[in-house]
Amino acid sequence: MSRVLNFSAGPAALPAEVLEQVRDELLDWHGIGASVMEISHRGKAFLGIAQQAEADLRELLAIPSNYKVLFLQGGATAQFAGVPLNLTRRESTADYVNTGAWSKKAAGEAKKYCRVNVAADAATGKYTSIPPQREWRLTPDAAYLHYTPNETISGVEFHWIPESGSVPLVGDFSSTILSRPIDVARFGVIYAGAQKNMGPPGLAVVIVRDDLLGRVRSDVPAVLDWTVMAGDGSMYNTPASFSWYVAGLVFQWIKRQGGVAAMEKLNRAKAQRLYAEIDGSALYRNPVEPSCRSWMNVTFTLARAALDADFLEGAKGAGLMGLAGHRSVGGMRASIYNAMTLAGVEVLIGYMREFERRHG
Repeated sequence: MSRVLNFSAGPAALPAEVLEQVRDELLDWHGIGASVMEISHRGKAFLGIAQQAEADLRELLAIPSNYKVLFLQGGATAQFAGVPLNLTRRESTADYVNTGAWSKKAAGEAKKYCRVNVAADAATGKYTSIPPQREWRLTPDAAYLHYTPNETISGVEFHWIPESGSVPLVGDFSSTILSRPIDVARFGVIYAGAQKNMGPPGLAVVIVRDDLLGRVRSDVPAVLDWTVMAGDGSMYNTPASFSWYVAGLVFQWIKRQGGVAAMEKLNRAKAQRLYAEIDGSALYRNPVEPSCRSWMNVTFTLARAALDADFLEGAKGAGLMGLAGHRSVGGMRASIYNAMTLAGVEVLIGYMREFERRHG
């Protein structure tokens, strides 16, 4: 069986080395005679896995010591509720920047628990750009300012960190975490689903500054209470142990590649190469303002939408998977997370050129 080149937005491709290690350890992890999926999460073996994963993530992102790192269930979507439940009261106002489907969804969930001020809204421009911060309508005493650094559906990405002053900055880094360095100290909270750059679905990482713990409401379920989870080492209940284990292997793989600085160099090169091909083409077009084009999710349309089905069918035959755009916007989307190689992007470009030669 030959593997395809996986351009899916998530669950996304995992590094082949990691998958091979998972395969080799699946039935017998380090000679204990059982799989990681079968052992107690409170046993010495799994506690070692969990501690190493946290240590490696702290090293990769240079996470300061005054931040807790939580490995939780429910993906990033659970934290759409977790953020306001841990940081607000009913009368609180939280600022949200709407730059795409995921930030809009996060704001919609927060409205159940507090007042939401949409400080900036890119919907009028069909999510093809990011409003400059000088135009944002911020609340001076907001409980927090929330933004989504990368929008997977529209392919829009912040290449800068918003200024929030004394207001805690919260970022949903699900689709960009570990793709480059992050100045964690500028954030109150960073959260991310695992299924893009970290591992399998079902796991979310929450990085929260110590002074923001203890603000949780009294009626919040314990599994969404960051203070409870921090106190129990993310094991108040049985964690997503297999996803946590695989994420730890991914962290080690990134370290072997040279860390997030090496990932940044690679991801920049992949994105530049693919956007250059699109911009130089008469058949393909990317609608996003160049200053905020995503490195992770490259969206593009064909000059004639009638060609979409042929493009996807031909891509399938060429061993290229997951190129269909999100159902809400159509077109194409190539997700080029850390596990996608530059050689894989070149194969995609070769197919795009051949398709344009035949149909352009």
